[in-house]
Amino acid sequence: MAKETGRKLIAQNKKARHDYHILDTYECGLVLWGTEVKSLRQGKASLADGFVHIDGHEAWLHNVHVPEYTQGTWTNHSARRKRKLLLHRVEIDKLEAKSQESGHTIVPLALYFKDGRAKVEIALAKGKKEFDKRQTLREQQDRRETERAVSAARRRQRA
Repeated sequence: MAKETGRKLIAQNKKARHDYHILDTYECGLVLWGTEVKSLRQGKASLADGFVHIDGHEAWLHNVHVPEYTQGTWTNHSARRKRKLLLHRVEIDKLEAKSQESGHTIVPLALYFKDGRAKVEIALAKGKKEFDKRQTLREQQDRRETERAVSAARRRQRA
């Protein structure tokens, strides 16, 4: 059997990038049960309501939905159970100190397989205000319009 290489994206939390200013990102492993791995290999998961809580110097991932494995039996897992994250002690301490500050939270950004192992990308984030969200959307729209104008000018130049 060939060893799996590369990065295979399972789920992404696009809303987190819209709702938060991303200050720092970390890649960490997950403690999973057998049927969870099989369900993730089918490409089914949702990070929409997920968050990370640090409890007793351990990082826990809450509210991430990994649906039950369709061919699982009584050994199937609970869909929204909390899952332990595998981080270095220094990273956990840093995240714990920063998350205690007002307005800071830890959110999952992506869930993927990297070289056959399940990984989650988490971020230390600060919540955006409503005007920040509008400003971000305006900047994205302006960037798209300039890219369109530049590509249209290049097409006219070639013709």
